[in-house]
Amino acid sequence: MKRFAVLLMALSLIYPTAYAAGPVVSAASAILVDAESGRVLYEKDAHTRRGIASTTKLMTALVAAEAVIDLSDQVEILREDTLTEGSSMYLKVGERVTVEALFYGLLLQSGNDAALALARYCAGDVETFVSWMNQKARDLGMMDSHFANPNGLDDDGHYSTAADMALLAAACMDNELLAKIVSARTATVGERTFANHNKLLSLYPDCVGMKTGYTKASGRTLVSAARRDGQLLLCVTLNDPDDWKDHAALFDYGFETFSRCLLASAGGAVGLVRTTGALVPAVPVRTAEEVRYPLMESEHVQAKIELPDSIQAPVGDDVSVGSLIFTLDGEVIGKTSLVCASGVHSNQAPAASPLERLWSLFPWAG
Repeated sequence: MKRFAVLLMALSLIYPTAYAAGPVVSAASAILVDAESGRVLYEKDAHTRRGIASTTKLMTALVAAEAVIDLSDQVEILREDTLTEGSSMYLKVGERVTVEALFYGLLLQSGNDAALALARYCAGDVETFVSWMNQKARDLGMMDSHFANPNGLDDDGHYSTAADMALLAAACMDNELLAKIVSARTATVGERTFANHNKLLSLYPDCVGMKTGYTKASGRTLVSAARRDGQLLLCVTLNDPDDWKDHAALFDYGFETFSRCLLASAGGAVGLVRTTGALVPAVPVRTAEEVRYPLMESEHVQAKIELPDSIQAPVGDDVSVGSLIFTLDGEVIGKTSLVCASGVHSNQAPAASPLERLWSLFPWAG
């Protein structure tokens, strides 16, 4: 039975000044999230269902990106693709457009026609594609979201929350194609040149993209991402008349208030574990992975090492033998495996083969 060594150390990450209060924003709903850890750094009414307008197209893009095999495929534009109101990439009936151009028209120019064409291309019809969108929402844990169309036009059955849209934003930033597209200020694909509607790319130096939206019923909606010193923050505001300013203020607050602290480095020495059945009495143990977490000033993190009383040889190097667990206010915020820094060989003679056992019966034969 294992006996665990509990609380070998307490990391007291204390700074001299108190952390600043979050900014006052004009949004009806808002949230700021650290992408790596998922920690919510700021929220305001983040779980109320609201219209999301063209930020919907992040889900359209994610579902399409997971369905598309070849960006160079040509899509013939049908009349039904063009019969939509609102923003457009000005597709013409009968023209052939690459899938890549539709992605840029969707995310940079916010084309409602691009959304319909992509949906039809991927699923055969828009209704099936929308069902895929709702399934993806469930897969991501977006339990307060429902999609009625791929473009974000107002509908009673089309809604999400700031918290759910942050989950979607994280998934989009994990997708290499989408992260590349949303970060582009302009792009030329074929004969078309697209300009990104997201002015935050110009207004905030650390912004790395995402998506704008607006309808009269939903108001201004914005999902954005910013990266500084290796830390990626995600921000969502819904029904926000001053979204550029609010996102900049929230990002400043997040970067300045929550340091991305190194709790454990990969390969760091932790201690020794006693061995049995080996010539060496103990084996050194090290951390397998790096662990970082965003922390406010004056927050205290505790670390607990869990290791067995001993391990039985033989044991190979890099074999997991325990864990280093970090908690904040009793809640687990990070964890890394503890592995043997070197292998441990058994001091027992290897078992004799059947032939060797047979020869041992006739010592004179040797």
